[in-house]
Amino acid sequence: MLLDRFAGSWSVDRAVVDARAGLEGHLTGTAQFEPTGDGALAYVESGVLTFGGHVSPARRRLLLRGAGGRSVDVLFGDGRFFYRFDLVDDAWSGEHPCSADTYRVTGRFLDADRFEEVWHALGPSKDYRLTTVYRRSAT
Repeated sequence: MLLDRFAGSWSVDRAVVDARAGLEGHLTGTAQFEPTGDGALAYVESGVLTFGGHVSPARRRLLLRGAGGRSVDVLFGDGRFFYRFDLVDDAWSGEHPCSADTYRVTGRFLDADRFEEVWHALGPSKDYRLTTVYRRSAT
């Protein structure tokens, strides 16, 4: 299935660069892509974010659901639509408008056990980049 490559446990290594604030940060943690029983994957991320001299726990929940063909819908943890991407040749891209700001993502599988996502948030309120490398955890 389309989502099978994502299923499982991953380590998360994320660089955060906020151009507007002139700050950099880093998140390390884990991510689980777990089947929900209806063909979707629940994404649960937890880690520690260091940013601007602050250290705090970080958590995120998403749902990935096949949307036909090579398309995947990504939903927020509460079920609201986040963005859609098409997985083509081990790569994808998507976009999420949020008020006057736009979030753009590109992703690609580096090999069978690693993939990378780069988010760029740009607009009157934001100018930051998140670069995340996921590494499959040994089972």
